Amino acid sequence: MTTDQPAPRAPRQPDLRKPRVAVVFGGRSSEHAVSCATAAGVMQALDRETYDLVAIGISRDGRWVLADGDPARLELTTSHTPEVAGDGAGVVVPLATTDRSLTVLEPEEVPRSLGEVDVVFPLLHGPFGEDGTIQGMLELADIRYVGSGVFASAAGMDKHYMKVVFASAGLPVGPYTVVTDAQWRRDKAAAMDAVGALTYPVFVKPARAGSSMGISKVSEPEGLEAAIEVARQHDRKVIVEQGIVGREIECAVLQGRGTDGPRTSQVGEIVVESGGGHEFYDFEAKYLDEQGVVLSCPAEVPDRISAEVRRLAAAAFDALGCEGLARVDCFYTESGDVLINEINTMPGFTPHSMYPQMWAATGVSYPELIDELIQLALTRPVGLR
Repeated sequence: MTTDQPAPRAPRQPDLRKPRVAVVFGGRSSEHAVSCATAAGVMQALDRETYDLVAIGISRDGRWVLADGDPARLELTTSHTPEVAGDGAGVVVPLATTDRSLTVLEPEEVPRSLGEVDVVFPLLHGPFGEDGTIQGMLELADIRYVGSGVFASAAGMDKHYMKVVFASAGLPVGPYTVVTDAQWRRDKAAAMDAVGALTYPVFVKPARAGSSMGISKVSEPEGLEAAIEVARQHDRKVIVEQGIVGREIECAVLQGRGTDGPRTSQVGEIVVESGGGHEFYDFEAKYLDEQGVVLSCPAEVPDRISAEVRRLAAAAFDALGCEGLARVDCFYTESGDVLINEINTMPGFTPHSMYPQMWAATGVSYPELIDELIQLALTRPVGLR
């Protein structure tokens, strides 16, 4: 568990072609707009003298299209929700290990090659992207990519199995229960009775969604059924977590180099200010209300708590077999304990998101962080490793 600057880069020889990076964004999940905003930040900061950029958007219905790469069109604001239109030139990714060339398909035109891609930066949040699906496709195509592999991405996306893995590794997690689709359809009353083992308030969440989509805080049993139905709009599998009295402390993790262990940032804390209209760190607080939330990094916690959060963050990263990057969220309770809440294998990555902000406070700038992740991906093999 170390904190360090990116390794010095060797100067690129003028006769060598620049590595080509395909930034993939959008997608079929409810976090489509967040993914677009993340791509805007990355494309704005990517060093074009070092890398060639190919912007690929995935529409809400799953069509891959060639995008123009203009970050301004992808910014998420209170007055603009970005979206990938599905009417652009289609992009086909090869599934043969002998070919890394993208093919562009346009109506009434001969298919043309876009050239080889050296690494994919999959800036997709939620199902059909962050959950191991695109990672599996890229593994089949033998194309390197930024971030965790198939299993870590899938387990990290599913809050239920994430906690199962953490608990089996001896890492502390809070009380929770799971409501599956079959349980809910078979016997709603029994499913809600299982929540009775928890202490209210509880947080009802889609098991496989992010960006606080579909999350409700429930203070009384009477509000439970409606909250589960809201969560089920995003995922038919729902997790109900006991509310933890304490503070949420977060830590950013980077893959180690060579045989080094995970690197951790200074710990941070998001403070949702009173009067801002947010009962917890919901979607609006994360992405639209810059006045109602404050990032404190380093978080004002005792040194031993900071050290413990960083230790648990690195241990969680290792327990899932993560690669590249992750953000680990912990609870620092009133009794002085630290519990792991969750891990995000593709955390929010706009310049204002917690993950890059924590690394910036640790001495790694946003452009340096992007470069580091691409370099890690370029040196990592695909397949079993």
